[in-house]
Amino acid sequence: MFQGDWTPKDLFSLGSQTWVACAVQAAVRLQLFTALDVEGGLPVGELARRIGGNERAVGMLATALTAVGLLNRDGDLVSLTGQSRRYLSTKSDEYFGFIIRHQANILRSWIHLDEAVKTGSSVAERSSKAEGDSEENEAFLMGMFNVARLQADTVAQALKKAGVMEGRQSVLDLGGGPGTYAIYFCRNFPEIRATVFDQPATEKFASATFERYGLSDRINFVSGNFLESDLPKGYDLVWASQVLHGETPADAARLIKRGAECLNPGGCLCVQEFIIDDDLRGPAHSALFSLNMLVQTPGGQSYTESELTNMLTAAGLGNIRRVPAELPPGCGIIAGEKM
Repeated sequence: MFQGDWTPKDLFSLGSQTWVACAVQAAVRLQLFTALDVEGGLPVGELARRIGGNERAVGMLATALTAVGLLNRDGDLVSLTGQSRRYLSTKSDEYFGFIIRHQANILRSWIHLDEAVKTGSSVAERSSKAEGDSEENEAFLMGMFNVARLQADTVAQALKKAGVMEGRQSVLDLGGGPGTYAIYFCRNFPEIRATVFDQPATEKFASATFERYGLSDRINFVSGNFLESDLPKGYDLVWASQVLHGETPADAARLIKRGAECLNPGGCLCVQEFIIDDDLRGPAHSALFSLNMLVQTPGGQSYTESELTNMLTAAGLGNIRRVPAELPPGCGIIAGEKM
């Protein structure tokens, strides 16, 4: 994705990459792709009417999206490509637009990264973990579902191959959002029953997702604040995926300790995070994600493998190791057992 030998041309192209992102985000937020999900497509004027847009401006957006390969345009007629129908229309079961909406929401904070670097403080108008029935909350929670679903089967099988799942019958998905991993653990391991613990506003999204996958009888939801509320106990596996980076180092360590206390003897706690190399030279996505936490949260960040290992050790866990898994660059799983 990134190269070491930057040229002026490469630097100049950064701006146009932002333009592409903004064009796609605007189209998703306007539900342009959903409006076009009809047989034969639509004339620009009719498309503009359906999404409540200005005809001239909608035509310009359609041309731009055609140029980057997400639409087809033949004169005045605009239609979807196979990929845009599959991933960007809300009519599709594989709709991926929630994470794009979330990225659009947090872009407002990234614009002020220079201010965050000067002050060391978040510049977000709202937390990336928005609460309630807001559009931001739906985009955040279901955006996490979009992303996690891409690798959840891989994660489940990697844990199986590493011996982590042997003999496990109960899983606590700590800060599990809509319960993506709980769902895929249950799908991969018929003996598993799971609990998702997250904020009260998450429950309706999680419950709908459990029902969609036919797993309401094997997954339950418990609401609360994972740093303050009493956590349910007696689990063979505690799964904490992409939750530590939203917390300060002190709170991340406290969350690990609280998660470890939920384990049965011999149980395993697994942390999945965007992990920074101990030499602090990368990977790029983990390092950039740490900046995302800078602009979005009061004290969150990406952590190094040593920092995460030390947290598990401080929580009294042993046999700590990194689980081999073919995950996106920077993403890793560290496991520790309650001895």
